[in-house]
Amino acid sequence: MTINSIRGFRDIAPPDIFIWEAVEEEAIKLFKSFSFKPIYLPIIENTELFTRSIGDVTDIVEKEMYTFPDVRKGSLSLRPEATASVVRYYIQKKLFASDPIQKLYTIGPMFRRERPQKGRFRQFYQINAEVFGIESPYMDALLIFILNKFFKRVGIENIKTKINSLGCANCRPKFNKTLFDYIKNQRDNLCGDCKKRVEQNPLRVLDCKNEDCRKIVSKVPSIIDFLCEECKIHYEEFKNNLIDQNIEFIEDKNLVRGLDYYTKTIFEIQTEELGAQNSIAGGGRYDALIEMLGGKKTPAIGFAIGLDRVCEIISTLKKVDEAIDVYIIALDRESRKKGYDFFLQLGSKNIKVDIDFEEKSLKSFMKKANKLNAKNVLIIGEEELKEKKVILRDMNSKEQFKIDFDEVAYKVEQKICKKK
Repeated sequence: MTINSIRGFRDIAPPDIFIWEAVEEEAIKLFKSFSFKPIYLPIIENTELFTRSIGDVTDIVEKEMYTFPDVRKGSLSLRPEATASVVRYYIQKKLFASDPIQKLYTIGPMFRRERPQKGRFRQFYQINAEVFGIESPYMDALLIFILNKFFKRVGIENIKTKINSLGCANCRPKFNKTLFDYIKNQRDNLCGDCKKRVEQNPLRVLDCKNEDCRKIVSKVPSIIDFLCEECKIHYEEFKNNLIDQNIEFIEDKNLVRGLDYYTKTIFEIQTEELGAQNSIAGGGRYDALIEMLGGKKTPAIGFAIGLDRVCEIISTLKKVDEAIDVYIIALDRESRKKGYDFFLQLGSKNIKVDIDFEEKSLKSFMKKANKLNAKNVLIIGEEELKEKKVILRDMNSKEQFKIDFDEVAYKVEQKICKKK
């Protein structure tokens, strides 16, 4: 009997994987430009890390986490998001002792047990950036600058940047009470989930996608009107920085994100390229989270990019160049020996190269070169071995010339670099 992959989990292979690689490369280049450092994280953590950070009454914790008992004791969960894990690392390794300011990025899979649909998977991938130790609204604006720059570089230009502020522990309770008083009179018209949210965390009602709930919350006051002086100043400076950076944005009073740890600035990047699943990145400040998880009080901010959704959009917008630079054609047994030597030399110089070890005619090899979309072919046969030269043929211009064996690596590298 054939064993297939689990529903909501998928294989990512050629040709799609080439888009993924290109997107990840752009992200890494951008992060390095702004002095972010990479980190790899475990995919399994203690469940308490997520219940304490994300919140007991969020959909993620209540419905979506893959949680199972540890053999010895306690409970483990597949990570549903990366921020809590990065914070755990920051505290555990006492990074604040050497320098409280840390800028980290990570790329990898997350897991949520939700209904698979277009743009949503049970194993999905994120690009995450986290900044610790910087309270300035300049950092809030920088992260949105990086996101806008990233999407432009990968070819997604039809985006909207939405922003809001959730205030802090001083001003948010006043808004929560006002929100609760407003919504409780409409409780009978709310969906089943929001009826519970009203009592436990009224702010979560603003995040509901149910149409009836959205109509009700469309008339609630804006949290911006309840901000304390400190939060108000931070939010205004943040907006001014975006204006100075020529980044267009939309203030959305109902934007709350899905996690309980956010404070002050929150933001989301949206696109209409994926229909209903329009969010492709989002994040915000979580200034209280490090202290909540046992560390010292430290300001922090971060974002996550939905890698699956970004790659899906790009696959419909453009094709990534999958062509190889050189295809080596060795026409007999002795030629293959020399061809293999060139294969190693060129591959070591980061030239995209391939070779076929089968016995074929030149015509069959050339068909294979076309199928691989090779830009050049390197041909070695009995005559070339005697002359100690190879034929380098440009598959586009059809021009070809001979190169001495000891100059192959240099001459091919020069030709490829010149084209690029």
